[in-house]
Amino acid sequence: MKLLNGQRALITGAGSGIGKVMAQHFEKAGARIWICDADTNNLEQSLKENPNWNGTLCDVSEETQVDQLFKEMSDSFGGLEILVNNAGIAGPTAPVEEIDPGEWRRSVGVNLNGAFYCTRLATPLLKNTPKASIINISSVAGRLGFARRLPYASTKWAMIGFTESLAKELGPSGIQVNALLPGIVEGPRIEGVFQARAESEGVSYEEVRDRVLNNVSMKRMVSAGDVAEMAVFLCSEAGKNISGQSISVCGLSLIHI
Repeated sequence: MKLLNGQRALITGAGSGIGKVMAQHFEKAGARIWICDADTNNLEQSLKENPNWNGTLCDVSEETQVDQLFKEMSDSFGGLEILVNNAGIAGPTAPVEEIDPGEWRRSVGVNLNGAFYCTRLATPLLKNTPKASIINISSVAGRLGFARRLPYASTKWAMIGFTESLAKELGPSGIQVNALLPGIVEGPRIEGVFQARAESEGVSYEEVRDRVLNNVSMKRMVSAGDVAEMAVFLCSEAGKNISGQSISVCGLSLIHI
């Protein structure tokens, strides 16, 4: 039997990146998949490539859109065993005095408020299943901090408190809640972060990249698949007694950029 045989999973921000890879790994483990994404092209492409998935166009920072997402998902699935709060944005790279308040609000809206909106609606569904899991995607920046990335790091730190508080609250209902803290995940997103940091500091892209990897014990980036496999494990029977944990998938990042 597959690890997640028949479990219904909602993964936010899964039109690309870690969320999309996570959905692929969850499906391989036997789960039924519902995704959402704020980008129409990414959502349509993911659903085209993965015909067994269902999906909804949704900006999780907009409460009314999250309401519609859960209506569509609930009407079709009839329940839910797994929620993955993955949707997030990188936010600005700048000194605090140069950060536009609108960019701050946007980061908080997607990275933190979106997780709350989804969890609030998912919880009644999760309470009606014998084994349920919530996975919140934080970041190593939520453990070590991240200079010139204040909105991002602040919201990712907040996700740790969100996770630990929910775990205590929902544990008696049999719901596990854990956070995953990816480190430097290879792909276009981190390349963009490196480039923005290089421009902010007036140095080369290569200097930023090398400096980051020098501060990773294993001297390499992690893959989205590494993060996805940890999520599958936590949601499986083997991970049933793990809750309230913030688990780094990072190759041991010693400091963050």
